[in-house]
Amino acid sequence: MNIETCIQEVEKKIGYSFKQKELLKQAITHSSFINELKINKWDSYQRLEYLGDAVLELSISEYLFHQYPDMSEGKMSKMRASMVCEQALAFCAKDIDLGSFILLGKGEESGGGRERNSIISDVFEAIVGAIYIDGGFEVAKNFVSKFLLDDIGERQLFVDSKSILQEMVQAKTHSKLNYKLLEERGPEHNKEFEVAVYIDDECMATASGHNKKDAEQKAAYSALKKLRALQEEA
Repeated sequence: MNIETCIQEVEKKIGYSFKQKELLKQAITHSSFINELKINKWDSYQRLEYLGDAVLELSISEYLFHQYPDMSEGKMSKMRASMVCEQALAFCAKDIDLGSFILLGKGEESGGGRERNSIISDVFEAIVGAIYIDGGFEVAKNFVSKFLLDDIGERQLFVDSKSILQEMVQAKTHSKLNYKLLEERGPEHNKEFEVAVYIDDECMATASGHNKKDAEQKAAYSALKKLRALQEEA
């Protein structure tokens, strides 16, 4: 896929057409791509990510301030932190398949960079920064509202899945929660871990990730969704 096609596809995914296409090109460019091709007049997403992080924090702070008028500053800060953490932003980025359009160097590509939470969450922030420059704060805030604040309950469930599942299991007398590594596969630079989550001796869900923590979180999320479905059927 060439660069122009990547830009067009990302615009379709996010529902916003850039006046300055160079901003979006920069937002989806990883430093490995520039270093590998030795492009001097082409910036990576890092500066836009820095700006996008600030726009995200302000957008979410404003949302929480108006949405929860009785919530304390401490609780709002804690909730905001969970909403802008790496896992939450990566969850949103994967929703729109953002990883498929990142410009990566061959080494980063072969190392599984398209699936790495740290990279795709950074690109998500960079796109927020790019939209802010191109269209202003209100447009950027609308993007955040659509892709981060929409269905916020489900996103919070994913981010806090391990702690929520732990609380549910602890509420059951004598029940125990346990994560087991089922398989470790792939080359050293691009490992994949498959993990199962058990409640007592019952396997509730399995999931894979590029590290054990990521795999455990995904497994916990799947287990929670399964438990919720069973509760609804009961």
